[in-house]
Amino acid sequence: MGGAVVDEGPVGVKAPDGGWGWAVLFGCFVITGFSYAFPKAVSVFFKELIREFGIGYSDTAWISSILLAMLYGTGPLCSVCVNRFGCRPVMLVGGLFASLGMVAASFCRSIIQVYLTTGVITGLGLALNFQPSLIMLNRYFNKRRPIANGLAAAGSPVFLCALSPLGQVLQDHYGWRGGFLILGGLLLNCCVCAALMRPLVAPQPGVAPGPQRPARRLLDLSVFRDRGFVIYAVAASIMVLGLFVPPVFVVSYAKDMGVPDTKAAFLLTILGFIDIFARPTAGFITGLKKVRPYSVYLFSFAMFFNGFTDLTGSTASNYGGLVVFCIFFGISYGMVGALQFEVLMAVVGTHKFPSAIGLVLLLEAMAVLIGPPSGGKLLDATHVYKYVFLLAGAEVVTSSLVLLLGNCFCMGKRPEAVAAEEKLHTAPADVRVDSREVEHFLKEEPEKNGDVVHTPETSV
Repeated sequence: MGGAVVDEGPVGVKAPDGGWGWAVLFGCFVITGFSYAFPKAVSVFFKELIREFGIGYSDTAWISSILLAMLYGTGPLCSVCVNRFGCRPVMLVGGLFASLGMVAASFCRSIIQVYLTTGVITGLGLALNFQPSLIMLNRYFNKRRPIANGLAAAGSPVFLCALSPLGQVLQDHYGWRGGFLILGGLLLNCCVCAALMRPLVAPQPGVAPGPQRPARRLLDLSVFRDRGFVIYAVAASIMVLGLFVPPVFVVSYAKDMGVPDTKAAFLLTILGFIDIFARPTAGFITGLKKVRPYSVYLFSFAMFFNGFTDLTGSTASNYGGLVVFCIFFGISYGMVGALQFEVLMAVVGTHKFPSAIGLVLLLEAMAVLIGPPSGGKLLDATHVYKYVFLLAGAEVVTSSLVLLLGNCFCMGKRPEAVAAEEKLHTAPADVRVDSREVEHFLKEEPEKNGDVVHTPETSV
């Protein structure tokens, strides 16, 4: 497969690490917030949908499941679209799809129609926004990339704290149909964020352009030959099996202890509030010069911390214990959210990141569909929440060990290869880049300028 790359990060252009990059960061913050918070926020309408269509809770839960499955499972499709058409056009279409799905859902007469509109169409729209926004963010930031990823990831808890109450207010005043219609209009802000994703442009010399750069494959499956990527993908898939389980069951866990509904629901507010501050803090720490070379190890620690929190949270016997659990889970969950894509970028490099993130999201989609339902099956069989938390903790701890051991024993290329990445993506501040010189450089030294570049610390 091949095709023109409209929005490809140009060779010889240094990431600005600021300037218009802050506008890109704001757009990525909003897109991340909608993408991760929206599948959870629509749950406030479930009771009205149950009453409207005469269905059960399990039927309405499929709406959120389909949304998440589309967000993760369409990763390769997003990679192909970005490599073919560029980030900004894909995001504009995605914003229209996300809005159209919710508007169409407000006229639905059956739950199947809601699945197709809210689940499939809106989910696809959010997916077409989420992945390209991350790609653009990583093109605009290099030295400040960890803190940029941390700030963008903070959009998830911020929007969750905002969208859930807003959904409840809209339902109380306009019903679920009016609420869906207004939320559809709100999702048009994704198109505004897409307009902020201005592609980087290489400097134009005053000479005739040289030969065109060969088109890159639309979906680069060669990343599977990179041991670092394979280990990261395996570890991330195992992690996702248990990562989302505790937030799903912690409120029911509290209610099972006899805690009032309002007080039990406050646990998620605590978790989200801590998460808001944990993500940018983790990004800032990772961006420190002495810490950044060891970002893979820090990510492995964050995963272990999260799994260990699940294991200890299983021993909670009262509401106070669950509050402490939510505090530490919010910290570890925020660290994982801030570091996961930063580490992926460090593992595969800038050039292969669009394809790598799509393939990783596809693998995680399968785990997302298995994780929470498997916890529910275990709970139905045992009626003991402790076992659910133990299972989730064991899965996340296992993923941290896979990443840590893989990083220790499966080192990639030698550190000298870093020079090639710097030559490809960094231009000296006082030197103008001639397109013919770049083309000549690429043709003369193809092996030196490979796509995948690693250091011992970031090669898994």
